Amino acid sequence: MEVNVINMQGKKVDTIDLPVGIFDAPIRIDLMHQAFVRQMANKRLGTHSTKGRSEVSGGGRKPWRQKGTGRARQGSIRAAQWVGGGKVFTPKPRSYRKNMPRKMRRAALRSALSAKWSAEEMFIVDEFSLEAPKTRLMAQALEQLAGEESVLLVFSEKNEEYELLSRAIRNLPDAKILLVDYLNIGDLLGYEKVIMVRPSIDRILLNLEPEVDDDLDL
Repeated sequence: MEVNVINMQGKKVDTIDLPVGIFDAPIRIDLMHQAFVRQMANKRLGTHSTKGRSEVSGGGRKPWRQKGTGRARQGSIRAAQWVGGGKVFTPKPRSYRKNMPRKMRRAALRSALSAKWSAEEMFIVDEFSLEAPKTRLMAQALEQLAGEESVLLVFSEKNEEYELLSRAIRNLPDAKILLVDYLNIGDLLGYEKVIMVRPSIDRILLNLEPEVDDDLDL
């Protein structure tokens, strides 16, 4: 699968063979949805907690006698109907973590990459660098490649150039730089355009190359 490689001005400078099994894989919407739900669920801290009837203070005695007052019978001011009373079916700390087999996670990423490529929302640049780590220069460079749309910039490794670009991009609300080893379904689907620096393709091939038992007949 031969595709064009462009420079930072958007002009073709070379061609590259992309692995068909990764960038032209079957698009499995169900797997992408499951992977996205898992990612969002695993981000939740689950630290919410409110007090139940046994945890609020007060209520050691019956507020008034059972009969003869004309009022509804009450056993404790800690009951849920009282102001300051305990809550019913109250949320407690819990884990929202979801599991998903590695084979399915890899297939979901291949589906997302294929969907982005088939929709012409992904570009491969030979290199990405700036004269200085300036937000203004980064915004201009991204606008040349992706216009006004949100951008995910994928780098192959954490080096000096990556650190400089990270400083330049962090003040842009619609752009993000990401190492290819941390590629995830949320970022792939959450940004309108994906720009991959050429060396990241080899790393993707290493991480996501389909194996013999990766065929999912679900």
